[in-house]
Amino acid sequence: MKEHLQGRLAVEPKLIHPAASDNAKRLMAYLCSIYGKRTLTGQQYGVVSTPEMDVIVRATGKYPAVGGFDFMNDSPSRVERGAVPTDTPLAIDWWRRGGIVTFCWHWNAPKDLIDEAPDNGWHRGFYTSATTFDIAGAMNDESSEDFALLMRDIDAIAIQLKILQSVGIPVLWRPLHEASGGWFWWGAKGPQPCVKLWRIMYDRLTNLHGLNNLIWVWNGQHRDWYPGDEYVDIIGEDIYPPERTYISSLERFRQALGYTTANKMIALSENGPLPDPDKMIGEGAPWLWNCTWYGGFVCVKGANGEWDVGEQYTEREMLIKYYGHPFTVTLDELPDLTAYPIEG
Repeated sequence: MKEHLQGRLAVEPKLIHPAASDNAKRLMAYLCSIYGKRTLTGQQYGVVSTPEMDVIVRATGKYPAVGGFDFMNDSPSRVERGAVPTDTPLAIDWWRRGGIVTFCWHWNAPKDLIDEAPDNGWHRGFYTSATTFDIAGAMNDESSEDFALLMRDIDAIAIQLKILQSVGIPVLWRPLHEASGGWFWWGAKGPQPCVKLWRIMYDRLTNLHGLNNLIWVWNGQHRDWYPGDEYVDIIGEDIYPPERTYISSLERFRQALGYTTANKMIALSENGPLPDPDKMIGEGAPWLWNCTWYGGFVCVKGANGEWDVGEQYTEREMLIKYYGHPFTVTLDELPDLTAYPIEG
């Protein structure tokens, strides 16, 4: 065991929500049981089309264990402009196939969209460059219209999360991602308003809406943005190495260990090229799961109109190695997560 991991891989299967659902507890127990020993394969679904899973299984004979979804088109400012939400039913189908569900939310700003072509259209309203919405102003005045709109948006997503809860699905829930980068509006004004929004979101979804199926994955990527151990179940890092660069990203794993002295599991919550599992083992970066981003990161449409492995970021040989490696877990290897024993 690498020195920096001594004692850090033993994570108790205790969720921050004391009244978490049984299936959330089951999933957490399973994750804790494999952490440091194996890593879950994962793939983000495409927002418009979803050929990724079919491409992967044709190339490797395996499906990923984790399916990644996005509430992007459930954002009210997108719905009112004609966006059609798709991912809740896709996630239900994935769970019923035996998979693990993770959701992020490219949260379109609730107002003040610049809406100028070509780069700042309304559909890019989660980017700081595409909106003048001021999170700091909203967080500083809870009687303001801006604050009320943020709560409206959270309530809209709560409806979708309740649908997932109603059919027993535990969700690896990853909101307000990549905040410290500043490229999303929720991170544009520094740590304080974003941390406050995270805590408010936790309270609202948990206590107002009664959601008990969420495992909270914090993905702020800098310790100044960490909202506190009582608000975080799992830490995620999003890493996009150069094309065909299959590194373990050990330094980022170590960085994530440093966000807290508590033992929290660490996931590669987004990636471009896949990490080499041999390097993950050898260097001591045992990410809990990976979730390759969609589109060109994994597939490409050929001249015949058929989708195939896109080798710009990860070559076919590495894709096959990753999905066939004894360190990685694929869909067919997952236990029945509706019957997994609850520990503690």
